[in-house]
Amino acid sequence: AATQPSTDWHLKENAREHHTSKFSGDELVVRRGQAFTVTFNGTEQPEQSLIFIAETGPKPSKATKTLATFGISSTASTEGWSAVLQSTSSNSVSISISSPHNAVIGRYRLSVRTTASDSPSTARLGTFVLLFNPWSSGDDVFMPSKAECEEYVLEEFGIIFAGNKNHISGFGWNFGQFQGDILDICLSIMDRSLYYRQDPVTDVSHRHDPKYVGRVLSAMVNANDDQGVVLGNWSGTYEGGKNPTSWTGSGEILQNWKKSGFKPVRYGQCWVFAAVLTTVLRCLGIPTRTITNFSSAHDADGNLRVDEFYDAEGNHLERGADSIWNFHVWNESWFTRNDLGPSYSGWQVLDATPQEESGGIYQCGPASRNAIKEGEVDLEYDCPFVFAEVNADCMYWNYDSATGKKTLILSKSTEIGASISTKAVGRDDRVDVTRDYKYEEGSTKERDIFKKARKKLGLEDKFDPTAPTQEEIEQKPDISGKFKVAGSLEVGKDLNLLLVLVNLQSHAKTVDVKMTAWSTLYTRRPVREIWKDSISVTLSPKEEKQFPIKIKYNEYHQQLTTDKTIQVTAICHVEDGVQVLVQRNIALDSPAIDVQVLGEAKVNKEVDVEVVFTNPIDTEVMDCVLQVEGSDLLPGVLELRIPPLKASEKSSTKFKLVPSEAGPKHLLVNFSCDKFPDIKTFKMVNVTN
Repeated sequence: AATQPSTDWHLKENAREHHTSKFSGDELVVRRGQAFTVTFNGTEQPEQSLIFIAETGPKPSKATKTLATFGISSTASTEGWSAVLQSTSSNSVSISISSPHNAVIGRYRLSVRTTASDSPSTARLGTFVLLFNPWSSGDDVFMPSKAECEEYVLEEFGIIFAGNKNHISGFGWNFGQFQGDILDICLSIMDRSLYYRQDPVTDVSHRHDPKYVGRVLSAMVNANDDQGVVLGNWSGTYEGGKNPTSWTGSGEILQNWKKSGFKPVRYGQCWVFAAVLTTVLRCLGIPTRTITNFSSAHDADGNLRVDEFYDAEGNHLERGADSIWNFHVWNESWFTRNDLGPSYSGWQVLDATPQEESGGIYQCGPASRNAIKEGEVDLEYDCPFVFAEVNADCMYWNYDSATGKKTLILSKSTEIGASISTKAVGRDDRVDVTRDYKYEEGSTKERDIFKKARKKLGLEDKFDPTAPTQEEIEQKPDISGKFKVAGSLEVGKDLNLLLVLVNLQSHAKTVDVKMTAWSTLYTRRPVREIWKDSISVTLSPKEEKQFPIKIKYNEYHQQLTTDKTIQVTAICHVEDGVQVLVQRNIALDSPAIDVQVLGEAKVNKEVDVEVVFTNPIDTEVMDCVLQVEGSDLLPGVLELRIPPLKASEKSSTKFKLVPSEAGPKHLLVNFSCDKFPDIKTFKMVNVTN
């Protein structure tokens, strides 16, 4: 082999052209279907005798499109790889290299072979990384709007929506796809998948296809099956790991996975899986965003119906595999569906949360969002599951454990899939995308699509498992009821509710009401009982009555989960009438923390930040920890311990930032103590040069 030539990869210029300036390494990162320049010396041969070799993966070959050899041509090829001479000097050559729009993405080795002399020789020029290119119209991930490319590929900050449909809240997340060695970690995630382990050559040859890459990564972000990145835990106890609510960004999770020798990071819940998948896909160049679906159905048995069971006391029973989550977070990625046709291109649903197996492993998608909206549930991949998440009908049952008898209390077809939300492009606001998933709830079009989906799933035969039998047919209730919130919903304050009951009949009714309140996870899984009570009331004809309910802070605070959610239920036993179920899921807000940047934030200059928290309760809070991160504002995650705070005491904590890049940046703050876990906020910091 010849002496190693020295190679100039023109890192700054190429990165500027390829929208890869934010990567921090010293390896060239470029996007496919677009030319980049490289200069090298040490070849004494005429340029026309140079042959370039670009190869990727363990066994490069032309057949699998993981090996390309190409000489110098006068113009760039639109088909394969090509090289065009830029300039030459006595001892160096500048070449513009172009890759095809559908090239395999990943790390390439580039070498040059000289064929002119008696002894042909090959010299290695080095390695570069090739990514998807949403700025290029020939690419499967092409996104015509520049502002959307900026948000869904280049933006490192996101807002994830949570809470419940009556009370939507959002928290910041640092995707951090350009920080440190995240790109390397993303490439190693692909090399650790089951697909790669079973057949590395075929796996690498499929990496030109965003459908394939998205599906493989939806499996790898969860730990099930393949020792993937994040281990899920929905138990309510998180010993031996970090509570899912405590993370503020993906960087720490991906770094921990690598540092531990690729052992799954403990623990995640849906938004963690979705946020990590966003980081990995944005890093590789596939436009991606997080989506929150409120009142999200987990339809385990595929009948487009979810069942919830309650006992006579009003306790929510864990029966059956179906559930309705207060919210669920998944991803949408943007690419064409050559396999389905143009009308199914655009946003595709991917979900890395391990809920149900698909093809024998925990992966989900890509499901075309247009296919979901039109009820085309027979199209690849996993459309029936996603369709159910936003459309399933809800059946509420009374279950008697002594006799095993279940009685239908009510069914709702408009409950599931509410306020589907994502962050706005270029702004820190919520955008509602429910209409992109389904037609107006309750409209005939929406019901027609539901029937079409059921038919395609073979649920329309005469033994329809979802059609109620004689004893299941809903009878008309004599009374109606609802819980109203009176006052604020904040951890540290008493919870004040009103149970409102209305007699719908023109004669008096006696009602026995059994009420319970349970702390739950955001999946509505009941964890601990907080309170129960019962009342007996007589309602005169058409009368409305209100019953105040107070659950004191000191009654609920020890039972509360870190999800800060409570389900309040009343089962009303009406004399000579059917039972009526009244329920409400309550998401409590945390007390506020205040973040101030003291002075102007300038590149490479120190600036002070102050975080203020006032203890709102009349007992001391302990184990106070402040966790801070933000891409381009500080490296990694800063953790500060804070002394205990007495009742009503105010704490002020200061720390320094040294911003590394100009522009609007986001600082994420997470304050935790024994009484108030994971109070989150974020602050936009405008950094100037």
